[in-house]
Amino acid sequence: MTDKEEEMGASLFSRTLDVMENDPLAEIFALNMGDFVSEYLISDDLATKIGKSEKNKTDRLKSQLKELISIYSLDNTLCVLGFDSKDEYVVYNSIAKTLMQILDVDACHIYLTEEFTKGLTFDNKFLGLVGSSVDFDEDIYSKKLGYSESENSIVLDVFKSLEKIQIKDVSAIGNFIPKSELKEQDVKSVAVVPMHNNAYIVGVIVIENYKEKTIKRAYMDLTETIGRLFGTSMHLQKTIDHVEALILEETVFPEELQQAMAELTALIGDLGTHQQAFVEKLAKAVDEKGQYKVSHSQNTADLSKKLCKQLGLNEKTRDLVYYAGLLQNIGKITLPEALFANKGKLSKEDWEKLQNHPNVGVNLLMNINFLSEVIPYIHYHKERWDGKGEPEGLKGNSIPFGSRIIAVADAYTAMTSDRSYRKAMSKEEALNIMKDEAGLKWDPDVVNVLFEIV
Repeated sequence: MTDKEEEMGASLFSRTLDVMENDPLAEIFALNMGDFVSEYLISDDLATKIGKSEKNKTDRLKSQLKELISIYSLDNTLCVLGFDSKDEYVVYNSIAKTLMQILDVDACHIYLTEEFTKGLTFDNKFLGLVGSSVDFDEDIYSKKLGYSESENSIVLDVFKSLEKIQIKDVSAIGNFIPKSELKEQDVKSVAVVPMHNNAYIVGVIVIENYKEKTIKRAYMDLTETIGRLFGTSMHLQKTIDHVEALILEETVFPEELQQAMAELTALIGDLGTHQQAFVEKLAKAVDEKGQYKVSHSQNTADLSKKLCKQLGLNEKTRDLVYYAGLLQNIGKITLPEALFANKGKLSKEDWEKLQNHPNVGVNLLMNINFLSEVIPYIHYHKERWDGKGEPEGLKGNSIPFGSRIIAVADAYTAMTSDRSYRKAMSKEEALNIMKDEAGLKWDPDVVNVLFEIV
């Protein structure tokens, strides 16, 4: 249809004829004219042919939707939905405790809306507490903690506005009502972050400190990204539930399935975007905690990807190595920040904590299903070419290739970066060390490629 026709008001039939060669049936039903056209303009023979075409199209769409669902089902996304008993909800306590460690704060609580707290009862509270880092002497869910919709609370303010907030001194505000069961009478500073995507709000994350403290921007950005990731993932699972019901219906128009396909595809795209953002924000938080003055994880990942390209590896492998490069120090995220600020000699206990950080990181990643493929690369990136590395003493080509690439990128990037306890080496100094220890610490072929691109 031309601009002029649109201006003058082209007829519905001309609009239909424009797309007739593509999919007339979809257009007819989109115009809600199916009954009129079927009764007055279509012969019995044509109606039979259209009926068969309609059925084939419906079956094809259902098949495509089933395929999408199988890929992005509950088991394959970062999603904590579908619980129907309080025993299953305990996973939220683990998430809250992990966030407390990551953010280096004193307490963390997770609240969800009524829609997402099936299997639990909260006495008609609008938001229910499903997870907390605080240890309880008894069942957390028997306390039915939460917020009613009419309450005047900073938590509900954030839920309604979808804007995160951080208060350094809670005594300065009037709508922070402490819950003694959560030890909130000791809280001095608080931050609240919504869990949502563009169309759906599922709950909030509450972060607390028992002293006046400002949470670093890298940690707040990470928490916000986690909120978006959870919001999108839970929205996706709700949509999958709806689509599964739609597929089971015997009488369903292709337009309904197409609309479901469009919504599902958009959510999957959003999930991928938030997953990548999560990895990148997590890497920045790791660098912040590790006292790097530059984006060490990002630089390691970028160099790893360049090495992959020079080595002629395929795009999927490049992406996996890139993510592994971002997260190769992920275990440090659960260690206290003070440990990295220590410029003196580390105690045996502190040294063991640092040495063990790849294993801590692996445990974290195993709980994030979409990152499971990068686990081997991270787990073995501290191995040495001569077999004297950790954690298993693998030697030479028995070390995963991705791990060998990350090891070279990590070492070179670390040497050429300022740290809290030393200045950066020059490029020449670092390359000389890499050359001298190729065949001992590092894969000599990867080191040779490093010389080509640096």
